Amino acid sequence: MNYDNYRSAQKLGKKSIQQCQSEGRSDKLPVLDEILKHADIQSEVPLGLIDIPAEQLVGTKTAGRSTAFAPDFMPVLDERSEFASKWIYLYDSHLSEGIREPVKAYEYLHNYYVQEGNKRVSVLKFCGAASIPGYVTRIIPARSSDPEIKKYYEFLDFYNATNINYLLFSKLGSYQSLCELIGKRKYERWNDEERLNFRSAFIRFSGAYEALGGSEFKITPGDAMLVYLNVFGYLQLCSETPSEIRENLEKLWDEIILLNNDQKVNLKLDPLPVPEQKKNLFTRLLPPQGSSKFYKIAFINAKNSSTSGWTYGHTLGRMYLEDKYHDILETKAYDNVTPDTALSVMEQAIAEGCEIIFTTTPEFQNASLKAAITHPEVKILNCSLNVSHKYIRTYYGRMYEAKFLTGILAGIMTDTDKIGYIADYPIYGMTANINAFALGVKAVNPKAKVYLEWSTALKNQGLNLTEHFMGIGATYISSQEMIIPNKASRQFGLYRVNGETPVNLACPVWHWGKYYERIILSIKNNIWNQEGKSDIEKALNYWWGMSANVIDIIWSPGIPSATMNILDVLRQSILNCDYNPFSGDIYSQTGKVKAKEEGSLTPKEIITMNWLADNIIGTIPSLEDLREEARTVVKLEGTNKEA
Repeated sequence: MNYDNYRSAQKLGKKSIQQCQSEGRSDKLPVLDEILKHADIQSEVPLGLIDIPAEQLVGTKTAGRSTAFAPDFMPVLDERSEFASKWIYLYDSHLSEGIREPVKAYEYLHNYYVQEGNKRVSVLKFCGAASIPGYVTRIIPARSSDPEIKKYYEFLDFYNATNINYLLFSKLGSYQSLCELIGKRKYERWNDEERLNFRSAFIRFSGAYEALGGSEFKITPGDAMLVYLNVFGYLQLCSETPSEIRENLEKLWDEIILLNNDQKVNLKLDPLPVPEQKKNLFTRLLPPQGSSKFYKIAFINAKNSSTSGWTYGHTLGRMYLEDKYHDILETKAYDNVTPDTALSVMEQAIAEGCEIIFTTTPEFQNASLKAAITHPEVKILNCSLNVSHKYIRTYYGRMYEAKFLTGILAGIMTDTDKIGYIADYPIYGMTANINAFALGVKAVNPKAKVYLEWSTALKNQGLNLTEHFMGIGATYISSQEMIIPNKASRQFGLYRVNGETPVNLACPVWHWGKYYERIILSIKNNIWNQEGKSDIEKALNYWWGMSANVIDIIWSPGIPSATMNILDVLRQSILNCDYNPFSGDIYSQTGKVKAKEEGSLTPKEIITMNWLADNIIGTIPSLEDLREEARTVVKLEGTNKEA
């Protein structure tokens, strides 16, 4: 009897035990019976004979054999024991004719625990088997709010449609994202050919991922595969060889590292100061000859200035750049672009010499990322918030600062204690705007209520929301900040409606020209590169506000002077970063969010808030409550996008 292979396996087992002990983990195989003592179980479902992924076979059903194996299922008993003889016999049988008899196991929360066939599992794992056949009974936990349980139920839905048990994700919503990326509807059943094609693609991807060091990461191959599919697409992955997958995976490896690091984001709340250029006598008297680099800049817009106030605002910013810096830059706008055409339009812009590209909607995130990976020499920025991508930077504004001030004004001026608020998309930043406005109202008028409606909600389609608010007695309304040039209307900003023509009192404004100016100057003065070097493992998001002069308010001269004095003091405090609207005691519709002694909400808490202040009458709509054109943006940027 040849003991060499048993000794090799035993050596691996002892090494595994030592590593567990050094890391303070248990050095025994997990026992399912012990785990289930503390679990709330709903049911047991026999799955029949299936292929069990070897890496998911992690323990035994009962404690009887747990001491015979290391945590990796390698044997640890003495080579002279009866156990060792049986292990060696199984190993020899596997080499000569293969182990055909399936094991019996239980599955609980993705992990498999062996009831019969522990030594078979040990031998097959030692031989590097990718999967092991077994008769499996699934133990299903009761539903709960535990994220792990919620993820597991997402997996069950996916499994019922696909019979795929080897694909694991770390985050909620990933199975649904995968189905969308490969063109399948949720719960749509897969046929045998689709399962085989996916398994082949996944095996090739996993091999390339592990070859680059992915096995050392805490994220799963499935997590990394989602990143890959977002950039290169499923059809391309299916047609690629392992070497081609590896080559493309290397291109976006920084994106994988970012995901493994919990998608760390460096939120830049203010632009870095641009150093003053000291000039000597000659440079003051003589114009520079070729000393300034000339930039060609592209703006990729989903709509045009005639149909969209959002695009109109960015167009004004682009024109500001052209007017002020015409000697060092040239801009070009590409309008009416769709998510499907965005990448080809960006390729066109790059071919035409553009080396800085601003994509002005979150809908173009994926196209921006694809273009940035293919063209690392081009600087690409996407106008969105709370996005974690290493190859592109994002930019947005702290509009909630201005909304807080207009809320103060509305709270002072209202004569009915009912104030209307029209929002569009329930995305990152929007809820902060709504809540800041409501907190402003509450600060000066605790009795007043803010009535919230969404212009993109299905129930409001075709409804005149101004008339709706007038019908419930709200004479002051907060609406969109941007106007559309060819659609004259007074229904923007904060306005009063007690007659036929609305009267505007205040309008928050975006100074996109100032924003773009600061970014271009940061590139020109090498600040851009310095920021990238200092935050090499983080995504860079610019989230500037009133202190950076990119957000402000236009006030009506009809505001009483005493009220204007209060607003000026508060505006200056926010501008100097001395006051945060999200400080003090804060209550949501369901209870206290933050106590006064806790200071202010963090930027991350402000960006991602998915609750409404207690003086708001209304709700945050779900995806199904929105019109189709709003759903694309909300899927990318929605505050409740996991749900």
